[in-house]
Amino acid sequence: MALPSYTSPIERVWHYSYLVICGLVFFFLMMPIIVIIPLSFNAEPYFTYTREMLTLNPEGYSLRWYQDFFGSERWMSSIRNSLIIGVASTFIATTLGTIAALGLSRSHMPYRGLLMGVLISPMIVPLIISAAGMFFFYSSVGLAQSFLGVILAHAALGTPFVVITVTATLSGFDQSLIRASASLGANQTTTFFKIILPLITPGVISGALFAFITSFDEIVVVLFVAGVEQRTIPREMWSGIRESISPTILAVATLLVLISVLLLTTLELLRRRNERIRGIRPT
Repeated sequence: MALPSYTSPIERVWHYSYLVICGLVFFFLMMPIIVIIPLSFNAEPYFTYTREMLTLNPEGYSLRWYQDFFGSERWMSSIRNSLIIGVASTFIATTLGTIAALGLSRSHMPYRGLLMGVLISPMIVPLIISAAGMFFFYSSVGLAQSFLGVILAHAALGTPFVVITVTATLSGFDQSLIRASASLGANQTTTFFKIILPLITPGVISGALFAFITSFDEIVVVLFVAGVEQRTIPREMWSGIRESISPTILAVATLLVLISVLLLTTLELLRRRNERIRGIRPT
């Protein structure tokens, strides 16, 4: 974007310095992710760029690691486990987080700040501490090394994201709509499904996507709580790095990056839709 003609030399220097800083930050954040994508097409079983790859020789590239991934029953089983755990934990986290956010949005809610801090504490407390606490608690109630234990643990980690996104959506909610609905004879259930839920749907979906990503990418709690049969994709990748050191991990990482990009694109579209509904001009 061209600078206005009245811009001073100092402002021009700061503008271009700002662009350089942004570029360096982008490079620092994205390069560790970008470099693994070409390596996933390496024809050789190495984690480095071969001479054929650097010279763009087609013989240096192959889909063998993707074939190894999709042809492996072990990897397919880990995908099924991740999807089952992710979907179930997302459903629980979305339900609980939405109810909690609706309760916190009430003006007469006592100790709102304290309750909000407790609900989002899983995001603040170091994950290793949460995982150790869950392990001892689930062991005492018989949920350790079970699918249900992993699902509940991931639901606890995903609930804060739903609470935050739905609370942010409710911050611009017009409470007079609820009073108008009640004045027309609608009960609370009808008001929720006909008035409240359609307006907060973007926040609910955004929180659900964050909860699903958190569950799909989580490994620390899985290492503590899950048993031998509950092998998720991150746990399988962790085992692959420690045991076999196969470039198949790079193919899996590339697929996960693509899934993350699709989910982030969905979140951005939902954010813009939410701004249009609330009358905010898109930025």
